[in-house]
Amino acid sequence: MTVNRTTACATSAGVALPEQPAAAPAGVRSAERPAPVVRDLRERAGRSPHGLLFGAGDLVVITGLPGSGKTTLMRRAVRGARIDSQDTRARWDARAPRLLPYAVYRPLVRLAHYAALRRALSGGDGLVVHDCGTQTWVRDWLARAARRRGGTLHLLFLDVTPDTALDGQRRRGRGVSRYAFLRHRRAAARLLRAVERGALPHGCDSAVLLDREAADVLRRIAFTR
Repeated sequence: MTVNRTTACATSAGVALPEQPAAAPAGVRSAERPAPVVRDLRERAGRSPHGLLFGAGDLVVITGLPGSGKTTLMRRAVRGARIDSQDTRARWDARAPRLLPYAVYRPLVRLAHYAALRRALSGGDGLVVHDCGTQTWVRDWLARAARRRGGTLHLLFLDVTPDTALDGQRRRGRGVSRYAFLRHRRAAARLLRAVERGALPHGCDSAVLLDREAADVLRRIAFTR
């Protein structure tokens, strides 16, 4: 495991390039996966790469507390396909009766989201996925899909304080319950501690840690062609 806290591979255009292992010859499977890499872009006062470039068939999962800015980052920076549960919810909210509580149709929103994710994973293009952080089976699913597609799985973790996340929920006019937020806090804290000590989720090949300043300057998340 390599934890890089000082630099990120960057081109002159400011695009960070996650290190990829050399491809094995056709029909030959590598006997050992390369050690995962963690790049810590926090506490750099916004002097961090403006772009992240991944392999053509890779999967990128963005996680963090509700209100941390995952959807905002995806809408601003992703160049290519993205699957965001918030987009699915917005479509259902627009069609649902105004007085109908979200809790009533939330299971249908989740089913629609996972159906869209399954369809997207059936292709071979790079994909960015919004991860709520509490459903670890989703990351396991993505890891299996990445291997099947011949790509790799990467984690982008938005590390913001709970107060910042709650403020983000207030600004977007939509939040989660106190109980749900506490669940998210515990899950995010466990994942962050694990990544900081070099223990990435199963099947994950790299992780990038972002604070709010690093996320704000990130303008491009793209895939090679």
